[in-house]
Amino acid sequence: MAAATVASMPSGVPDYQSQWEFSCDFEVDFQSQENASIVYAALAVDKELQPDKVRRQMTVSDGKLSVHFEAAEARFLRASFSAFVDILTLATKTIEEFGQKMIS
Repeated sequence: MAAATVASMPSGVPDYQSQWEFSCDFEVDFQSQENASIVYAALAVDKELQPDKVRRQMTVSDGKLSVHFEAAEARFLRASFSAFVDILTLATKTIEEFGQKMIS
C-alpha cells in the first residue's frame, strides 16, 4: 500500500530554511490522496515533545505524505524520527486493515 523513501540531507537544503545541523526528509507514497490525508490528520495532532530541539514539517500532495525533520543534535533527530515511524506504521496498518471495510 505505502512505499517510503528516506533521504538524509545536509544543512542548507534549498526547500527548507534550516537552523539546525541535522535534518532528514521522509516521503511515503500512499497512492491515494484520501489515505495520505487521513494519516496526515492522525499524525499532525502529535506535536514534538522538545520543539526547541526538534522540528517536524509535514505536507500532503499527490497521495504522498512528505515529512521534513530538523534537530539540534543527531540523537534528537533519531528519537523523533523513530517515534514518528512507529506511529506512522500503526496508522498505515489501521488503514490497510479497516480502510476498505469502512468505505464499503
